[in-house]
Amino acid sequence: MSVAQFDTLIIGCGIAGLASGIKLAEAGSKVGIVTREVDPNVSNTYWAQGGIIFPNKDEVESESLQSDIAKASSHTSSPEAADMLVSEGERIIKELLLDKVPTDFERSNTGELLFTKEAAHSSSRILFKGDYTGKEIQIAMLNYLKDKERFPNVSFLTGHTAVDLLTPFHHGVSLQQRYESPQVIGAYVFNQAKGTIGKVIAKKTILATGGIGALYLHHSNNEGARGDGHAMAKRAGAFLTNMEFIQFHPTTFYDKSSHRRFLISEAIRGEGGVLLNCHGEAFMEMYHPDRELAPRDVVARSIDEEMIRTKHDCVYLDISFKDPKWIQERFPTIYEHCLAKNVDITKTPIPVVPAAHYTCGGVKTDLKGKTNLENLYAVGEVACTGLHGANRLGSTSLLEGLTWGALAAEEILRSKDTNFYESHLIKDWIEGNEPVDPALIHQDLITLKHTMWNYVGLTRNRNRLKRAEAMFRELYDEIQRFYRNAQLVDELIGLRNAVEVSYQVLAASRRNKQSVGCFYRK
Repeated sequence: MSVAQFDTLIIGCGIAGLASGIKLAEAGSKVGIVTREVDPNVSNTYWAQGGIIFPNKDEVESESLQSDIAKASSHTSSPEAADMLVSEGERIIKELLLDKVPTDFERSNTGELLFTKEAAHSSSRILFKGDYTGKEIQIAMLNYLKDKERFPNVSFLTGHTAVDLLTPFHHGVSLQQRYESPQVIGAYVFNQAKGTIGKVIAKKTILATGGIGALYLHHSNNEGARGDGHAMAKRAGAFLTNMEFIQFHPTTFYDKSSHRRFLISEAIRGEGGVLLNCHGEAFMEMYHPDRELAPRDVVARSIDEEMIRTKHDCVYLDISFKDPKWIQERFPTIYEHCLAKNVDITKTPIPVVPAAHYTCGGVKTDLKGKTNLENLYAVGEVACTGLHGANRLGSTSLLEGLTWGALAAEEILRSKDTNFYESHLIKDWIEGNEPVDPALIHQDLITLKHTMWNYVGLTRNRNRLKRAEAMFRELYDEIQRFYRNAQLVDELIGLRNAVEVSYQVLAASRRNKQSVGCFYRK
């Protein structure tokens, strides 16, 4: 079995993982970055449209951003986490995105940064690049870190899937000893091209695997957002928290050819876009006095109810009454995507459906990204500091990933250095020999996605959750039995993780009887 060693192993390649990687690499650490994607650009960061909050000194003093975060969360967010985001966010954006990484944010003719304002924000504080801010940040940070002349100490393991976190438990330590001194010493990693598993030994491990949106039938995430990091952390003994709080975006492009939905920014509704049902009727006034500008969760549930009421697969978002040239310049990415799908948004309404968008809960960490397991950190959407509480304020996600990615790296650099665990003491992975039928994996995944969407989705109730539990129990038992002897493929690893994490969302939803934020239970 192959063995690799790094000072720090980073699992995930979005803004949070790249922020950690840059900080550690600059300090001379040997860094390994694992991504299941062949192209490391593929991440949820890449698809982010809106922007990234840039806190300023006035907000630090007035606490206006903290106030907006608290209001968006229905006052369930952590004040300490919000304070950390505001106090450290400005410094880290300046250091990483403005001074080091050449990030091309929108600027005025005189070169000054431009700011925009989004729903639920009390001021214009958001840096942006057209409607593809995440793409701009992802490419810029990745190119900076991949420069071998600058960082010969960084290795990218693309097309590799992390299977399980390595703990002393993997070589015979008792359960009691495991929980008395829990620690992580790396990960088993699957090479997709070769079909083999190797050991990656690391002094520190950072989970930056993103959210779990892809567990739902309709979602705006990369298909890799299936809960790999959450599942690995849980199996190793880390704590998960707030897993019932899944934020749904109200408007994503409805396309029957894919479960991944292209995001149709809420900025279109902010610019006057109107939601219409299949009969061409504006309907939001029936559901909320603020109509299209109601909170995200309200708009998403209203669309869902209207689809059920009209027995139609989608609703429509109309901005075609605006000047065509203005539409093309304001929303170039959305315009081009829709046009490629034979929808000219300057002439016709956009077919839209709600979709799972952001995971507010995750692997529980402190304010430096540390989990309850020694040497294991979690940053970005996979982690939960309590920042979002029951609902996320728009455009906090990129800042959260950048900030805690950097903070975790700084904490690692401050920590006492440890020795590498001796790889020969860790058992080799026992490879299965039972062939995998891709059709069965696909069918199980589709069943899971439908179950999550219909029973653990926008609206949950006791009967729906009970039905989901029965379906998950059968699916879980079947997958676990098969997994023991199967030849591994990435899709099977993902399916195993998906059903385990879906169970966690279900369990958290059953425990919580109170509708709050993005969690709605009848």
